[in-house]
Amino acid sequence: MNIRWSRLVIFIALLPLFSFQLKPDPQPADMVYPLLDAANSRWFYFSSATRPFGMVNLSPDHEIDGAWNSGYRYDADSIKGFSHIHAWQLSGVSVMPLSYTDAPEALLNDYYSSYSHDKETIRVGYHQVYLDRFDIEAELTATHRVGMHRYHFPSGKQSGVLFHLGGPLGPSAMLDGHLEKRGNRTLVGSVTNAPTSRRPKPITVHFQVAFDQDIQSWVEHPDSPHIIVGFGNLEAKPLQMKVSISYTHPDNALENMQQELPHWDFEQVESETRAVWNEMLGRIQIEGNTEAQRRRFYTDLWKALQGRRTISDVNGAYPDHTGSSLRIGQVPLDEAGNPRFRHFNSDSFWGAQWTISVLWALVYPDIAEEFAHSFLQYYQDGGLIPRGPSGGNYTNVMTGASSTPFFVGLYQKGIRGFDVELAYQGLKKNHLPGGMMGRSGYEHLTAKGGNVEDYIDKGYVPYPNPRGRFGGHEQGAGQTLEYSFQDWTLAQLAKALSKKEDAARFLSRSNHYQNVYNPESGWMRPKNEEGEWMEPFDPYDYGKGFVEANAAQFTWFVPHDLPGLAELMGGKDKAVEKLQEQFLAAEKLGFTSGTSHAVETHPEYRRIPVNYGNQPSMQMAYVFNYLDRPDLTQYWSRKVLDKAFSALTPHLGFNGDEDQGLMGSLAVLMKLGLFQMNAGTDENPIYELGSPIFDKAVIQLHPDYYPGETVTIRAENNGPEHYYIQGKRFNGKPLQEMGVRHNDLVKGGILRLQMSENP
Repeated sequence: MNIRWSRLVIFIALLPLFSFQLKPDPQPADMVYPLLDAANSRWFYFSSATRPFGMVNLSPDHEIDGAWNSGYRYDADSIKGFSHIHAWQLSGVSVMPLSYTDAPEALLNDYYSSYSHDKETIRVGYHQVYLDRFDIEAELTATHRVGMHRYHFPSGKQSGVLFHLGGPLGPSAMLDGHLEKRGNRTLVGSVTNAPTSRRPKPITVHFQVAFDQDIQSWVEHPDSPHIIVGFGNLEAKPLQMKVSISYTHPDNALENMQQELPHWDFEQVESETRAVWNEMLGRIQIEGNTEAQRRRFYTDLWKALQGRRTISDVNGAYPDHTGSSLRIGQVPLDEAGNPRFRHFNSDSFWGAQWTISVLWALVYPDIAEEFAHSFLQYYQDGGLIPRGPSGGNYTNVMTGASSTPFFVGLYQKGIRGFDVELAYQGLKKNHLPGGMMGRSGYEHLTAKGGNVEDYIDKGYVPYPNPRGRFGGHEQGAGQTLEYSFQDWTLAQLAKALSKKEDAARFLSRSNHYQNVYNPESGWMRPKNEEGEWMEPFDPYDYGKGFVEANAAQFTWFVPHDLPGLAELMGGKDKAVEKLQEQFLAAEKLGFTSGTSHAVETHPEYRRIPVNYGNQPSMQMAYVFNYLDRPDLTQYWSRKVLDKAFSALTPHLGFNGDEDQGLMGSLAVLMKLGLFQMNAGTDENPIYELGSPIFDKAVIQLHPDYYPGETVTIRAENNGPEHYYIQGKRFNGKPLQEMGVRHNDLVKGGILRLQMSENP
């Protein structure tokens, strides 16, 4: 079905009238802890004043130079502005309220302010902070495309708002900043994100600004890229400001404001934003365990709906940078003249096969289908289905054809409202020379580095790359494993569409993983161009033939054929013994490479044999299910949750690379006790069981996609040490498999698990 976004907005606006009025406090949005891992955050990580996938993600910035260790940083002591865009390789429209008695020119290049968490309030859709230097209380909230500010200035001082129009801001440098006055209460401006090593083309942000009081003065200087707009002495009267953005045209920025925020009621905006979040988060309701774990669960779920941001306007206009020059595209309209879907900026789907691909398809099929439409729009515009687009352009971030499992999983679960044949052709193109498999991480201008040609001809990708260096992540053995799995998923779609020759071709290629398994060492191992095994070889050395991982972790990256992998290892018993040793060793380090992605290459952490701080290891606890040891899946999945995904502090949280919802989605699925090893890309896929941590979880099924109303997971006799499932029944019938098939699950019902401390 087509996404009716405007209708969805109306539906959500009405939700408080009937969905939440009978639910006691706290509501799901109240349970979210926005400061999770905020001390380790990067530019696009932190969120407060925003809606799910909102174009605007408004929050304070403590560090403004670089994509890493930037944005909101909990341990920093000063605020350097409030930015409206915190996205994958995008930033823009940073402002700062000021108060002063002398001439404000000195503040143009010196406007940072200290602050304290004691005078700060953060909740879903809202951020309040006190600027010590200026004696200003600032409040922030947002609609989907408009940020709303409310500033309380001190009496007896002049008030103003500084606009950051040049210099570094997160991942980009701001270029060609422009701001002009249109009437006594209106500004129009733009800033351009300079190209980065990951986003190769510039992208301009147009913005409209409206104030609820008259502008009194204008301060700028040739030596500063900033402008201060003054309002005189407001006598302690609050100043409100609305900032709407567009990546296409200033007129569209104005229309975004007129459609989404025509009024000045700050509390109404926050309330409506909270209602949107309550609807999304409320699709899963949980009971049991501790309050801290329930809060952490909703924080994980909140993160699963963050990061990947809208770039289309309310009228459907969007920036298309896939060609030689910028083109303003138009999302197709429905019969009522409304855009059928939103267009998105998105980090890579690398690792999404175990995370958002599974969670979205089950709980948010409407969102998943919308992303499918968006990615097909890129294909129609530029000839490729992306794996991580930014600014309306491809970025080639990470490796492989990571969007393939996402699309195939949607099809196999009956989510088929997009053009399936068009999707198949685009996915197939990505698996051939010139497609995404042929491209290495980050660089953009060539179709090289991925070495899909060698993968096809030799049956593996050589390491080191004999063709030269074309960007990052050219790690041949890991690429071979990724391509093999992705080929298997494409073969499943080809089979379902009766494309027999393609199905046989890609199924045959999916066995290429065997070509990088070294029976002598018992590990996946890089080969050079001549087919010689890498020497010297250390399975625990990071980044030697494997993308953001070591051989010990990547050896288990065969989600489509784990029985075949076990056979290479000498049988399931030997495979169990090997994997068990890895988990026992990894437990001593908490199953992660330190507390953030930035320390992953540390001499001690880089050698961890199981790393739940990055995508390549996310599936490892569930491998035991395929080795006839579900008890070990139940045991280790619970241990991983306890060590890696249970903290509720600003200094801990995901302990690694939370790439725009991937870690959050994984944590949600593991806590529900559900998982899909192959992203649900086979016919009628299975949801494998782990060890749920809550006594009860109720998943609301989307009525436009699934016939059932709810799925209830009851973990009876659950407890901190009751890892093991002694009995499993769905709708009263014993389960003979390792889980529940999709077609059965989405008809609704009760999954009843009898938990025990004994395997």
